Order: sequence, then C-alpha cells, then structure tokens
Amino acid sequence: MNKATNISRGRRLLLVGLMLAGFSVLAGRSAQLQLIEGEFLQNQGQARHLRVVQVPAHRGMISDRNGEPLAISTPVESVWVNPSELPPTPGNLSRLAPLLDLDVDHLRRLLGQRQDREFVYLRRHMAPDRAQQVMELEVPGVYLQREYRRYYPAGEVAGHLIGFTNVDDQGQEGLELAFDDWLSGEAGAKRVVKDGQRHIVENVENIRSAHPGKNLTLSIDRRIQYLAYRELKAAVRQHRARSGSVVVLNNRTGEVLALVNQPAFNPNNRKRLKPDKLRNRAVTDVFEPGSTMKPFVIAAALESGRYRANSKIKTSPGLFQVGVHTIRDMHDYGTLDLTGVIRKSSNVAASKIALALDPEDIWDSLTDAGFGISTASGFPGEADGYLADFHRWRDIERATLAYGYGLSVTGMQLAQAYSALANDGYRVPVTLLRREEPAKPHKVFSPLVARTVRKMMEAVVEDDGTAPMAAVQGYRVAGKTGTVHKSIAGGYAEDRYLSLFAGMAPASDPHLVAVVVIDEPSNGEHYGGKVAGPVFSKVMTGALRLLNVTPDDAPLIQTRSQDAEGPA
Repeated sequence: MNKATNISRGRRLLLVGLMLAGFSVLAGRSAQLQLIEGEFLQNQGQARHLRVVQVPAHRGMISDRNGEPLAISTPVESVWVNPSELPPTPGNLSRLAPLLDLDVDHLRRLLGQRQDREFVYLRRHMAPDRAQQVMELEVPGVYLQREYRRYYPAGEVAGHLIGFTNVDDQGQEGLELAFDDWLSGEAGAKRVVKDGQRHIVENVENIRSAHPGKNLTLSIDRRIQYLAYRELKAAVRQHRARSGSVVVLNNRTGEVLALVNQPAFNPNNRKRLKPDKLRNRAVTDVFEPGSTMKPFVIAAALESGRYRANSKIKTSPGLFQVGVHTIRDMHDYGTLDLTGVIRKSSNVAASKIALALDPEDIWDSLTDAGFGISTASGFPGEADGYLADFHRWRDIERATLAYGYGLSVTGMQLAQAYSALANDGYRVPVTLLRREEPAKPHKVFSPLVARTVRKMMEAVVEDDGTAPMAAVQGYRVAGKTGTVHKSIAGGYAEDRYLSLFAGMAPASDPHLVAVVVIDEPSNGEHYGGKVAGPVFSKVMTGALRLLNVTPDDAPLIQTRSQDAEGPA
C-alpha cells in the first residue's frame, strides 16, 4: 500500500515538474520574443503586411464650348493574379476563364509562362459588376485594381478631333495626344496594412495625394459638329466619294466650331480601329485649292491699285496661251469685270490679272492670308501646305497659281484664309480651344478691299453663278467654288476631281466661315457648286439658326415665302 502510494505521488510530482518546466520554457521564449527579438519580428511582420499602394487619378474631362462632355473617365476594375498563389487546377481555371472572356488553354499558358512573376494582368478595364463576379469565385491569388477607362459620348462624330487613349490612359491620337500632359492625372500613394488575402484592412498614412488631370474646354460646338458630320456623311455616300472634310470657323474669334471628316471611326471601340480612318484630313491632308484661290488674286489686284472693281478683262475666245501652255475656260465669257471673273470663275481672266501684277505682291497677300504656313492649331501632324517662293515663279506658275494649281493647302488653312475676307481684311489665328481673350489679328487686306471682294463673291450663289445651290434662305452668302483635277504621276487625272466650296454668312456682317471638301465624287456630278455647295448650304443654315444670327436678307425671305404660298 505504501509502495503504491509512493509511486502515485512520484508520478504527480513528475507531472507537476514537467508542467512547471514547460511553463518556464514558454515564459522564457515569450520574454525572448518580446524583449529581445520583438523589434525584429515587428519589422518582419510589417514587411509582409505593410504595403505602399498607388492611388489612381482620373484623366481630365474634355468638353465642348458649352460644357457638353466629349471625353470622360469612368472607374473600372482590372483583374490581376499572383501566379504563385493560384493553384492551376482545372476547376479554378474553368471558373475564371468565362468571366474574363478568355480561353481556358490560353489562361493556363499565360499563367505557366509567368510563374516567376508576382503580378500579372488577366483582364484590363472590366465593368465593376463583372469584376465583382470574378471576386465572388474566391479563387486564391486573384485580385482587383481600380483604374479609369476613357469614354467618348460623341463617338465618331468627334473621333478625328478628340482622338483616343490607350489601355494605360495615355493619349494616342488627336487632342488626347496633343494635350496629354495637361489631361493626365498624377497618381497618389498611401501606406496600408493588408491581410493574408491582400485585402486592405487599415489605411496607415497618406504619402502623396492624387491629383486628377485638368479639364480641357474646346472651341467646338457639339451641335454644329453633329450637324456638319451628318451632312458630310450623307454627301459622301450620295456622291460615292472617297472622303470628305468640313471646317466651320467663327471668323471673328478664330475659334473652330466644327471639324469633321469622312470616313470616320468610333474611339470607343479600339478593336475596330483602322489606320486609314484615323487621319484628320482637314488638318493633315493637303490639296490644290483650285478656283477658291481667285478671290485672293482679285484682292491682291485691288490692293495693288492697278485694278478697280469695274476693270474689264477680255477672255475671248476662252483660251490664253502662256508659252507652250494653253489656259482654258469652260466657255467663251467675252469681256468680264472683276465680279464677272469670280461669278463665272474664269481661268483666263484670273491668269491675265496675275501676270499683270508684281509676283511679290501676290506672294505677300497669300502668305499674309496664311498659305504655306501652319495654322499653329496644335493638332498633331498638322501640315504646313506649300507655297513656293516668288523668286522661283515662272510665268506659267504665276498664271496657274491664280486658279489654284501649284500650291497646296489644308482645309483648316483655307478656312483661316477666308476668315480674313470675312473679317474685313484681318486674319485671326485659329484655335481648337475656347478663346477667353481676343487674339491679336493680322492685317491681310484693307477693309475696303475685303468688303469689295466679299460683295463680288455674293454673285457666286446667284442663279447665274457657279453655286446657286450654296445659297442660304434668309441670309446673304459670299463664297467660291473649286473643281480641281487631282494630280497623278506625270500630270493630272481627267476623271478624278476634288470638289470644293468655301464661303461665309451673313455676307453683310459675317459670323461664320465654312469650307467643304469632297474627294473624288464618282456618282456623275463633280463640280464644286453641285457637290460641295449643297453641304455648305445645309451646314450654314443650321449653324446660323443654332447661334441665333439675325438674317440679313429679309426681302429674299419674303419673296420665297410668297412663292411657297402661290397665287392668291
């Protein structure tokens, strides 16, 4: 009995001793971890869970002159993965792939090729609700990152002008590229604590605040932009043309109110972007302006003092020999005054006038109007056009220059030049941004000369002019047609044309200038007055009404109203 009792007592003492020894070891280890190794372990814990993360900043908004959005940034989620944390089981991949619009085999290869990385994008710019479905799968190693995606409310109506950004929100074309630094936001940074699933559980401190990009207000009026886009697209289709452009300016401020091209593209759909449709033809493509140059030759003639409005030029028999070259008119127009030269668009008369003037005087007038010089609009890839130095002009070059061959312009340049005639002889630099302060104008012609030529150009839209279809009911219109043979290797094509109309309204006190270019119409008509003129009429009619410009041709309104009512 005593022996058994002693054994039992010994066991209890051994057990107590072992427990005390265990507690002593634990207490010692705890003291070691807290007192001796505490700082080291704390640093190690923070290194594993304390992270610096980026705070995204959205890109600045682009809006039209009235505050209507043309480019905005919307929040989206991007799905990424740490391949080392994702078990590549068939179940995980088959659940993920459909939500990411990926093939399972492609996803497997993607992860297999990037096993040595800690960050791999699976899908950029997903809608938040779709991204949330991905996270509800609770697949290990899969996470979300907040980003911003660019959206263009006007779509292809303003595609050439606005351009677009890439998936990293960097400007690639158009004004998105030209003003990329201005529009780009500056990302911030903050220190956070993440749990084992990489979810943020605590914001520790703000290291650097995020700064969104600055907004950009354009000179464009979205209403006029849409109007010009609609009419140009209809005309290009009607005439089965290769392409076309329209530019509408406020000639007093130099602000571009509309700038459209065909064919167009939708910047919201990057998958279908084609390089041949991205070109902003109104700014980057040059062409010979044809007879739209004649008003400038007439203006230079008036400025020289050698000609007056009633000066007479003989054009019979409709031919004019310059060296070995023959300049021709459509018909024998007989003797014309300067208004008749513009009304009938006589090449013979324009050539004779140009050859009677000092070459330097012509060159000065054209360069002052902006020909051969970039408009400095700031649009990427803008062309300068071409105007040779007058010292190199031969007689035939001076003669053909009078009716628009031998130099090249862009649609924007031509509109800017016509704005000088509309603005009583003063050219205001064009701008694609809303202008808060008036720009310094540049004198091209005297006010009297500009008004005189403007009055002559009104004859173009009269019944016996070259563009009665460019008339605008209720408003006096001044303008000029152009029908240009396109240049080819070795000369000019006989059956390929550029159809032009450049004009302004109301002619008594112009507010707007518009240029219409239709490239290679192939549906039977090719004259500028019949192809481009109607587009000008429709765009100008709508624009003047949208801007509440007072009509200046009330008798015409009354006459046409009576004609519509018929006899009493």
